Amino acid sequence: MINITAFAFTAYPVTDLPRARAFYENVLGLKPASVWGDDKQGWIEYELGAGCLAISNFSADKWKPSADGASLALEVADFPAAVAALRAAGVRFLVEAVDSSVCNMAIIADPDGNSLILHRRNAAA
Repeated sequence: MINITAFAFTAYPVTDLPRARAFYENVLGLKPASVWGDDKQGWIEYELGAGCLAISNFSADKWKPSADGASLALEVADFPAAVAALRAAGVRFLVEAVDSSVCNMAIIADPDGNSLILHRRNAAA
């Protein structure tokens, strides 16, 4: 049996690396931890707590962006403020903000259409 100990990283394919970096760094406020390659063919990693989010345009002919794949849920400190900031930045919402008994969440799209979940656990949950 394989002994998996953690998630190493989550990665999203992108088509335009400078445009994607502008979104992840300027809109979402992530700071690059590692950068390999260049704008034509690169891999960028953003450390998020114990995890890592990567974006890349390597293998663009075989690894394509899609809203139909898995989604990374990003936990935010202030859900209403995060939603307002994303709206002000013109980010496309795939699923509008939902307030459930356990959390608040909304699904947004990055510039390539990959889906990201904006999430905040309710204090009582």
